[in-house]
Amino acid sequence: MRLPLIGALKANDKLTAGLSNAFDWLFLRESLVKSGKTPYDVIYEQAPMSLRYYPTPPKSSITVSDGSQLAVRPNNRQVPLILVPPLGVTTETFDLMPHRSLARYMSACGFYTYLVDWGEPQKEHAHLSLKDYADEMLGKAIDQVREHSGSEEVSMMGWCMGGLLILLNSGFNKDPRVKNIVTVASPIDLRGGGIVARSATALDAPARLVRKYSNWRIHKLNPTLLASPNWLTTLGFKLTDPIGSITTYWDLVTRLWDREFVENHSTTSDYLNNMLLYPGGVIQDMMVSGAIDNQFAKGKMQIRGSESDLTSIKADMMVFAGDRDVLVPAPVARKLMEVVSSQDKTFTVSPGGHMGVVLGSKAMANVWEPAAEWLAERSGELVKDGNSMADKANAKAKRRALEDDFIY
Repeated sequence: MRLPLIGALKANDKLTAGLSNAFDWLFLRESLVKSGKTPYDVIYEQAPMSLRYYPTPPKSSITVSDGSQLAVRPNNRQVPLILVPPLGVTTETFDLMPHRSLARYMSACGFYTYLVDWGEPQKEHAHLSLKDYADEMLGKAIDQVREHSGSEEVSMMGWCMGGLLILLNSGFNKDPRVKNIVTVASPIDLRGGGIVARSATALDAPARLVRKYSNWRIHKLNPTLLASPNWLTTLGFKLTDPIGSITTYWDLVTRLWDREFVENHSTTSDYLNNMLLYPGGVIQDMMVSGAIDNQFAKGKMQIRGSESDLTSIKADMMVFAGDRDVLVPAPVARKLMEVVSSQDKTFTVSPGGHMGVVLGSKAMANVWEPAAEWLAERSGELVKDGNSMADKANAKAKRRALEDDFIY
């Protein structure tokens, strides 16, 4: 009699929790979304781009994706880290949830951690090109990081297009002070397989015919006509895993009683459903230099009258690819190892698809932690005097946490 009673009570608890979560999901969805919760300071703004600094977590440890506690290390890595997200997605890419926040994780590992926020491009930004993002905007962000951290050397880490922007910046400027580069699922050889490569190959023959028999060029189009609207960017990401997009809602129904699962599902769905406009100027450059001419794989990109020479890059290089990535399979990302002139370079295939490899539940163990350890070995330790703006921001954050009794 006792066992059936206990079972009935548990079933009742699940039903009650499920109804409560269902109400919140239907009418109070924002209360379930947990992205962008890590405190930060905006240290530079020039629309549409801004630059964030993530102070050291004020507590002695943080909870990470596997449920364990990670001890917080004081910021004493000599070389600051700049996180560079791709275009078309929100900045919450690297701060998706408190326990799955790359920005918070790297800050807790002792790095002065910065994040480039590309903002939310509007139609008036449709003309922006790869050179605008990689050379102008990212270049200004790097300058601001140097001033704020007090370090001339920097490390950079980017996912997908974020990695390409880092490489383009280094190829444009040939700056030896860019010491370490980490790329995750960044497409280099657009003939190496996968959805992106197949699309690029399909464009090749028609493009050559157009070039041979006419004077028409993609860059003659008004970039506003090519700008990818928010909904199309969202659709593109979801089509990479159409079955998964449907089954996740079935998972939600069957686990509606699990508050943590509902919060994770709601946060991820909110992220996927709120992709951003993709500037037409960038699409023009990627179609011609990337897709049709495959210049990333050749090592030299011709963009808006300037050349980015990837073969000149000598920074220490760590390259990740996802083992189930249908957009950027491992061979597409691996090509970078042949292109750059780096002596210290590592290539790793990690579990996950295009997004899961950097955002998924296994990303911390298979990408974040190895990247943090690799960067730490190449970043040195700093004897701090407390005079840098970053150190002052850390001290201010600790005071603020104590005053507000902020639970991190």
